[in-house]
Amino acid sequence: MTDFYEELTEILEQEDVVDASYTLGEEWDSLAIVSTIALIDELHGIFLEGQDLAKCKSVQDILDLLKQNSV
Repeated sequence: MTDFYEELTEILEQEDVVDASYTLGEEWDSLAIVSTIALIDELHGIFLEGQDLAKCKSVQDILDLLKQNSV
C-alpha cells in the first residue's frame, strides 16, 4: 500500500505523503481521477469507474471503493 500512497501523493501534487485521512480538495480534478484509475489498475488490476471516484471526498473513500470492487 506504500506504493499507492506515494504515487497518489504525486498525482495530487502534494509535498507530504498522503494517507487514508487525507481530504481531497481542489486537486481532485478529472486529471487526478484518470491518473488514479490508471494507478489502481496498474497496482491492483482493478478498474474503477471515474464517476465513482469523483464522488470520493478522502483517500479513505478511495480505499473503501477499491475494497468494494476487489471482491
